[in-house]
Amino acid sequence: MAGHSKWANIQHRKGRQDKLRSKLFSKLAKEITVAAKMGDPDPDKNPRLRMAVKEAKSLSVPKDVIDRAIKKSEAGEGDNYDEIRYEGYGPNGVAVIVEAMTDNKNRTASVVRSTFSKNGGNLGETGSVGFMFDRKGEVVYPASVGDADTVMMAAIEAGADDVQSDEDNHVIYCEDTELNEVATALEKDLGESLSTKLIWKPNMTTELDIDGFTKLMKLLDILEEDDDVQRVTTNMDVSDDVMALFEG
Repeated sequence: MAGHSKWANIQHRKGRQDKLRSKLFSKLAKEITVAAKMGDPDPDKNPRLRMAVKEAKSLSVPKDVIDRAIKKSEAGEGDNYDEIRYEGYGPNGVAVIVEAMTDNKNRTASVVRSTFSKNGGNLGETGSVGFMFDRKGEVVYPASVGDADTVMMAAIEAGADDVQSDEDNHVIYCEDTELNEVATALEKDLGESLSTKLIWKPNMTTELDIDGFTKLMKLLDILEEDDDVQRVTTNMDVSDDVMALFEG
């Protein structure tokens, strides 16, 4: 079940990601520009920018797009964005966290609230579902870097908290405040990671049947199509049978 939770919260569907690739590139570029504006434009001296660039590269954002986003910050261009977190419940009581970056908080709040209410959910106050998640650092490596024991030893030495390994990847978790240090230490032993970022990791999950899962995916699709929404995380869990029905 944990594998389905991980799939659901990290990457809802590869097909959706491909479909929204140009929009995804735009959102990643926005994150890079904001990270560079808030600190040093050199990724080696700015942990947040370093993570943003790494995530962009892992999702095949072209180098010229990344470079333009950094230069945009150096030139003082672009809007000033507020970072806002919305929390609420989707269909069947699934907890949903929406992270947005907006130049108009009233517009974004109105759109997010309307999207929830029109798709079987309701927007709550900040903290209404946050207790169901832990803020964590996440570093992902391909299975090819080594067996589970090798990666576990490297993770322990780097100061990580937990490792979940399967046939595809090793997912390493650490405290959010230690992500840069842990990721840097891991690179010395395992090389460059596939992904390094901060996440909301569910500490309790809500299992869905095919009807609930289909309704929730509709809500997530609409939320992630919004230009102001950077990422959406849920605590949903689905069985193999439900996954097969949905993909079929």
